[in-house]
Amino acid sequence: MATFNNFATLSYNGGTTNSNTVTGEILDILSSTKIAVMDDYTAKDDTTYVITLLNSGTLPLSGITITDDLGAYLFNETTLYPLAYTQGSVRLYINGVLQTAPAVAPGPPLVFSGISIPAGGNAILIYEASVTAFAPLAADDTITNTAVITAQGLSSPITVTATITTEDRADLTISKSVCPAVVSENDQLTYTFVIENHGNTPAVATDNVVLTDTFDPVLNPITVALNGVVWTQGTEYTYDTATGLFSSTAGAITVPAATYTQAQDGTWTVTPGTAVLTVSGTV
Repeated sequence: MATFNNFATLSYNGGTTNSNTVTGEILDILSSTKIAVMDDYTAKDDTTYVITLLNSGTLPLSGITITDDLGAYLFNETTLYPLAYTQGSVRLYINGVLQTAPAVAPGPPLVFSGISIPAGGNAILIYEASVTAFAPLAADDTITNTAVITAQGLSSPITVTATITTEDRADLTISKSVCPAVVSENDQLTYTFVIENHGNTPAVATDNVVLTDTFDPVLNPITVALNGVVWTQGTEYTYDTATGLFSSTAGAITVPAATYTQAQDGTWTVTPGTAVLTVSGTV
């Protein structure tokens, strides 16, 4: 909704006089909102956006174009895009009925064009975008993307935005190795478990991380250490010498958060937080 003001000037016999000022109001005939279906993200995620448009006017609106900046931001004087349009994902509904997909220029920026809305009607545009290597991933980082809507008959563009925030959590993976790979009876071998955290939040005791393994052949006796610190049986772990079942105590394993570094080209590199558990024993 916009207001306007103006007045007239009357000139005569070399002089001038002004009229009173009149005020008017232009009612917006097109309104819009934009939301992200999921309001958080992680690396390589897909996110779905929904743009709704309502034509409250008595005439149809045509030539509607929606330009989405895909979260563009400046870095080292270069524009980076933390989102990329997912090809073929767009769906357009007019008054609830699925339509032929609008024309798409994936960009960046992303442009949808050729949309029309009947008088008193509405449109819903749904599309997906994937998180790129330019997306910040640290705790509480955000991506805000903006869509600008233009149409024939609109006095000014409409701008809508949606913001998504990193999903702050631990994201763990585990790998296992054995040394030596060939061992004689009554010799020692060591299992090494490398636990990596690719998330932006540390795995702490209250996350109740538990590692279990059944050693075959059974190892007896065993020595267990986390990051070089020797564990005590019954406190940090349990072990059944009859079955070879090993289990860490819930919460004994903690893993620091990953760290994130932005390169000169704007891409983000993830260095996972790491915890190393070793179990050594006699075969």
